Amino acid sequence: MTVGILLVGGRGTRLGPITSEIPKPMLPIAGKPVTEHQIIAAQRAGVTTLVLATSYLSEIFTPYFGDGSKWGIDLRYAVEKEPLGTGGAIAHAATHLDQGSADEPVVIFNGDVLSGHDLAAQIAFHQKKKADVTLHLIQVEDARAFGCVPTDGDGRVEAFLEKMENPVTNWINAGCYVFSREVINAIPKERVVSVERETFPSLIEDKADVYGYKEAAYWLDIGTPTALFKGTRDYVAGDFIAAPTAAIDATARITGGSSIGAGTVISAGVAIDNSIIGENVEIGQGAQITRSFIASGSKVEADSELFDRYISATEDLPIIF
Repeated sequence: MTVGILLVGGRGTRLGPITSEIPKPMLPIAGKPVTEHQIIAAQRAGVTTLVLATSYLSEIFTPYFGDGSKWGIDLRYAVEKEPLGTGGAIAHAATHLDQGSADEPVVIFNGDVLSGHDLAAQIAFHQKKKADVTLHLIQVEDARAFGCVPTDGDGRVEAFLEKMENPVTNWINAGCYVFSREVINAIPKERVVSVERETFPSLIEDKADVYGYKEAAYWLDIGTPTALFKGTRDYVAGDFIAAPTAAIDATARITGGSSIGAGTVISAGVAIDNSIIGENVEIGQGAQITRSFIASGSKVEADSELFDRYISATEDLPIIF
């Protein structure tokens, strides 16, 4: 049995104004929240119980996901009164898991990452190495914007380095970890802890068994509007995707990897390009929408011209790409 923790407490300030009303992990990618994509990946890899570690707008998650039975997984919720950092959130969420053996793997997901890597293979690698922690590592062309993670020939992590002008390796932390229970139990509780700045460097200094699982797979941090829209285009992989219950007039033109939510009505002569349209949206005749995020329940007036806009029932603001 494998259990997991999904860190979905972040506010997503770089995604403003989109995240002023929607938590980053609940932003739609090809019609499904980022968190839903991650739950599906976890279930496919054999994770049976998953705790959502929530904080910002935590009340939005439970009505959508419930107990997880729709996805064949036992979902639980750990709500932080105050943000505790990645390590503090893991320690807090772990109290919602059933008691397990010291070597039982616990998968940790970051809630703002889309990854196509083989999670089951990462778990198997962790168990084969009898590791304390196994990090998924990916190789990038330019690692200067990331912390880099050098490893030895056996895959053992030698250091966990902050951003630098001349990285010693192009392998970076991809934000999906497998922990042993023993490591999680050692994380201080009820205080802010960063696994990246405290836990990992401390484990490496103590010669713990920290390994890097290397796989060149699709990976995207959706932390900016540019990345969010890229993620949608990547997952749509065509002109557009629409929920079965969306009503789209035959004269409407939808392009650029756009996504259309359930119950949305798109009128005659509408043109939508490279945009994310939520559920139960009404788009009036002749509206032109380009690279914009239209939140669920919104209404776009006829003949509107929207470019780089965030529209909700209460907001009309520019998106800075």
